[in-house]
Order: sequence, then structure tokens, then C-alpha cells
Amino acid sequence: MLTAMDPSKIFEPLSRLRRTQPLVLELDLTEGVFDNPPTDPVGQLLALRRTRLADVVDGLRRAARDHRVQALVARVGGRPIGIAKVQELRAAIAEFRAAGKYTVAWTESFGELAGGTVPYYLASAFERIRLQPSGDLALSGLSIETHFLRGGLDKLGIAFEFGKRHEYKNAPNVYMEEAYTEPHREATERIISSMTERLVDDIAAARGLEPARVRELIASGPHSGEEAVEAGLVDDLAYRDEIYADLRKQFATVDGGEPRVQYVSRYVRSQALPPSLPQPQAAGVALVHGAGPIMLGRTRRGPGTGPMMGSDSITAALRAARTDDRVRAIVFRVDSPGGSYIASDAIWREVVLARKAGKPVVVSMGDFAASGGYFVAMAADTIVAQPGTLTGSIGVFAGKPVMSELLQRLGITTDAVASSENARTLSVTRAFSREEWDKINSWLDRVYDDFTAKAAEGRGMPVERLRELAKGRVWTGADAAANGLVDELGGLRRAVAIAREKGGLPADAPVRAYPQLGMLERLRPAESSEDRSAAIGSLRLDAWGPLSTLAARLGLPAHGPLMLPGDWTVR
Repeated sequence: MLTAMDPSKIFEPLSRLRRTQPLVLELDLTEGVFDNPPTDPVGQLLALRRTRLADVVDGLRRAARDHRVQALVARVGGRPIGIAKVQELRAAIAEFRAAGKYTVAWTESFGELAGGTVPYYLASAFERIRLQPSGDLALSGLSIETHFLRGGLDKLGIAFEFGKRHEYKNAPNVYMEEAYTEPHREATERIISSMTERLVDDIAAARGLEPARVRELIASGPHSGEEAVEAGLVDDLAYRDEIYADLRKQFATVDGGEPRVQYVSRYVRSQALPPSLPQPQAAGVALVHGAGPIMLGRTRRGPGTGPMMGSDSITAALRAARTDDRVRAIVFRVDSPGGSYIASDAIWREVVLARKAGKPVVVSMGDFAASGGYFVAMAADTIVAQPGTLTGSIGVFAGKPVMSELLQRLGITTDAVASSENARTLSVTRAFSREEWDKINSWLDRVYDDFTAKAAEGRGMPVERLRELAKGRVWTGADAAANGLVDELGGLRRAVAIAREKGGLPADAPVRAYPQLGMLERLRPAESSEDRSAAIGSLRLDAWGPLSTLAARLGLPAHGPLMLPGDWTVR
């Protein structure tokens, strides 16, 4: 006689095996990591297969306490990761190692002749570093390269007219100079020096070398794989198959069973609590993300562009957190090079209102929190940044391109009818008049005075001292902390810990991204600007606002008057 078998009995041995089988976590960082969770539907879909920084940090924290997890293997290199994010990853890896877990980083090559310093800095956090035999170690130092367009623009017949506050506000220099000005070079050299100091000390400590020896190796780089092993920078040379075979052998079970390899992101999802009946949510911390250039309107992204921090979305999210009785503190994660002064001021106001409502606000800075990115952060109770964060740039600029000569060369003529001469102030077909320059300079002074006064109040320092640190100068997080522009060095986890403490919450109080929206709330139109669904982002291609067409023609980046000057990609 046949009897029906309980299906759960069939899979029970497999389930038991998966619960007891040793785990080796895997991390592929060659496509980079992203920080800010997209709020628009298309961005959310595209992010499904990308590695999120918060998932890695949270996954390694959980895994450090999981007896099944034996090791972490990570592939590094590929798409660049900002130094501040690298430092956040290094801290998570250090915590994982401190729990007695084995870690190994590997790569086919740390760059080919150049570009390997930052990936190697990340790899140095691991217990063991393994390099493909044909690979190299391009540990040759950091650099910032700026392209100045003045010569090319002169040939085209395009002139730029800019005013700025003050000498370190160097964004206009890209269009108006042919090389670094003295203040521009001074600030850039200090950024490289500050980052190099931290990088050298961290690599030296991780590899058991003297800092002076690390500097010698950087100065003599790049190195072949054999030279890297001999110098103690790399442990050995091996191909991927050999690395994974060693892991399977090292962490095999007593009966010869192989460990299971699982991506950290999949591990995090598997550790999530199963759905349960709706229950009142406990008091916790609200996490609001703001990334990209700061613009008026909703948070957005366009095809081929990164996120834009829309003031409407961020203020709505901060409002939702402020008015939620379950929220005891707010963490505002800022990763922005700045942008619109008006939009930045609107976000600043919501931070002030949250504090007045008794909700402490802690800012966690990512790779950038400069100019407008600093403006939105400066009113917080506490500001936390990584040593490699680029911040400050307390300054302002404004101006326009003048294309009259180019148009004349092309045989294009312009005529106009206006109700007043001032109606054509921003016209690109003519230069500013003396009266218009007076208006521009008056506006620049007003914005700069407002920026510095609010920054001084937020930082609790005399405005005279604040203005010594301002002038548009960019600082690393390490130097900003030393000068009082930042309170502490650390990552998002440290900011959350501070928020819990300031909010009178236990150390395990929940952290919730704001606004929290269900599917129906995302689909239906917002009832008003007070509705938390007003924080949802959009997919748009108008990042330059009313000047979008002109900016696109000129190839200009999305920015406003409070913008991090120049190109600060550190390689």
C-alpha cells in the first residue's frame, strides 16, 4: 500500500545540512558599491544586481556573530570606489576579522601600470592578499588631475564670466584658467597629502611595515607580482581556481564536505526576519539618504546620469521623520558635491526644524559633502565623516558663458525684445554690464554671508574663525575634524550609534529608511506636500532646470552656485 509522504520530510535533511554547513562569504567589488537606495522605480530595478554598501556592512556585522560563517573572500579592483567608502568597508572587514574570521582578498591585477593604489588600500584590510601570477601592483600613489578648458574655449570663441567667494572656490577655474591658481594648487596638494598620510599609516599597520618603508614602495611603484610578494605587500601569487580550492580544503567539514560559498548580499537577505502579523513598530532611528547634486524639485535620475538630490523629496522625508512619534532621532546620510543654494537652504531648514522638535539629527558624510553638501549638513547635532571624505568648500560662485564670438564666427545673429535690459542678464549672447556685475557681486556677498553665518552657528564657533576655514576651500574629513567642521571620524554605523544614544534608545533599536512606503502608497498620487509619499523620486532628464538645453550643448555638469570646485576624482 502506498502512503503519502510529508513533503517537508523530503527536504529536511537538505535544510538541516544548509543550517549546519560551513559558510564562506563572497564579495565581488569589481563593479563598485552604491550607497544611496534609489527612490524611483527604474533605479530600484537597476539596483537589484548591484552591491550596496549598507548590505555589505550589515552582512559582515551579522556574519561576525554567526558560527557557521568561517571566512570572507573578496575580489577587488575594477570600477573605482571612493576613498571614504573604502574606509567604511575597511572598518567592517576589521570588525569581521576581530571575531576570529579568516579573510582573503584577491585580484587579477591591482591596475596595469597605474590606478591600483585605492584597490590595494582596500585589500590591505584583509588578512591575506593573493594576486594572479601575471598581475601587477600599481601602488604608485594618489593623484587628482584637472582639465582646464580655457585654451579650447578661446579657440571656439567662448568666454566665461564668473564671480566667486572666495579664492579657494575653484569651480570657475576650469573654464577661466589654463592651470592651477596658487590657492587651487595649495588646497589640492593638501587633500592628496592628507589622504596619503592616512593611507600609508593604514597599509603599514595592516602589513606589518614601517610607514617610511610604505612610502618608499609607493615612490618606486608600480611593482610586478614577484616584487610585491618580496616586499611583503602581497602574500602569494595564485589564480582564482587555486584560491577557491584552498578555501574549500581549509574549511571542509570533518567528513570532507565542502563549505557553501554565498554572496554577502544573498546572506543578508537570508538573515532577514520572516514576515509576521502587523505589530506596532518600536521606537527607532530614521535614516534619510541624500545623494548627488542638489536641485530644486524631486529627487531624480536621468538616463545615463547618477542621482540628483531633490529638495522636495529630502524635505518631505525629513518632515515625515520629524512628525513620526516612533522616530527618536534622525541620521541624514549625505553624499553630495553641492548644487543649488535655494534647494540647500530648504533642506537646511528642515534639519533645524527637526532639532527644534526634539529629534536629534546626526549627519553621516559619504565620499562628498561639500559646498551645498556641507550646507545641508551644518545644522546637525553631530557630523560624522570618514578621513577621506571631501567636505567644506564653504563658498559660492555665479556667472555665465558668453558665446557672442562663437555665434559671429558661425554667421549666427541674435536679436531680442525685452521689457528691460535686466531681462537679458543671463543671456549668453552678450557680456555682463557694469550694473549687472554689481547685482551679481551683491548676490554673491549675500549668499556667502548667509552660508558662513549659518555654518558658524551650527558649528558653535565665531564667524571670524569659520570664515578663515571657508573661502571655498575643500578639506578632507580628517582635516575638517581637526578644524571643527566635523565632529567625529567614522562611518554610517558610528552615526547610527550616536543617534541612538542621543535619542535615548537601546543599542539595538531599529533603523528605518524614510519615508517608509508600501506599494500602494508608491503608486497613488500624493495627497499633498505633507504626504510622506511626496518624497518619492522620479526619472527625469532636466537636471539643469531652465538652463538644461544650454548646459547640455556646452557639456556642463549639473551644478548650482554652491558646488564642489573642479574634478576631485582621486586615483
